[in-house]
Amino acid sequence: MAKQAAQTLGGYRSSEWARQTAIVVGASLFVAICARVTVPLPFTPVPLTLQNFAVLLVGLSLGSRRGFAALALYLFEGASGAPVFNPTGLGGLAQLLGPTGGFLLAYPFVAALAGWIGEQGKLTFARAAWAGALAEALLFASGIAWLAVLTHSFAQAVRFGLYWFIFAEIIKIMFAAAITTGWKRAAKAQS
Repeated sequence: MAKQAAQTLGGYRSSEWARQTAIVVGASLFVAICARVTVPLPFTPVPLTLQNFAVLLVGLSLGSRRGFAALALYLFEGASGAPVFNPTGLGGLAQLLGPTGGFLLAYPFVAALAGWIGEQGKLTFARAAWAGALAEALLFASGIAWLAVLTHSFAQAVRFGLYWFIFAEIIKIMFAAAITTGWKRAAKAQS
């Protein structure tokens, strides 16, 4: 009995705990890789990156708890100075306090929201797209609010952090929803 209790950690067997940890770490690294795909825009301090796509994909694929954990780990990695944020920023804590800080700090909550909505029923493309759209609304509310603090102007914050990104974000939402539902269908077909 004691041996069996020693083999579990938080309700998981040690091998399952290691597997879940590897998934969360891998997801944080996936976001870091997507952050490297960056297009600086000359008319805004906020670059166009694949980070948001990765955050949605992680949240929809891993669910609310693991998605939150992966993005919290990502922020910890970046705040510690690891080169995981987009390369156009200052990196580290300075990046969290800079123009993209509101977006970055929202990432764990964005992934959790997308994952939570996806967990509320069968994950169809429509549910995944809806989850992505609501999660993106949270992301941009946080990002624009932080930009408004920095610029002292809500109108300027919207110009810097929203208008230039709407079309790209719609594409990211659709791709994240399509990939996630495709993976879920493929996994279901194999089982």
